[in-house]
Amino acid sequence: MNESAPAAVTVADEKILAGHILPAIRAIRTHLGCSLQEAVLAFHDRHEALRRERPGAFSGPPGAPVERDGSGGAG
Repeated sequence: MNESAPAAVTVADEKILAGHILPAIRAIRTHLGCSLQEAVLAFHDRHEALRRERPGAFSGPPGAPVERDGSGGAG
């Protein structure tokens, strides 16, 4: 994987925020030219960063998993 990978994965931010996991991983893999495993790891890292930076921006499909923060959400 390319050394500039952390900045490059922003190409999939909108897909990640929308809950489109597979298209996001595909976009990361295509953009970086990396293996599936590397793309999944990059997706995970970016997903975690977006959860911290933009928690209210997620608009995933109904029933999509949501991290529990102890705020009393359902589940």
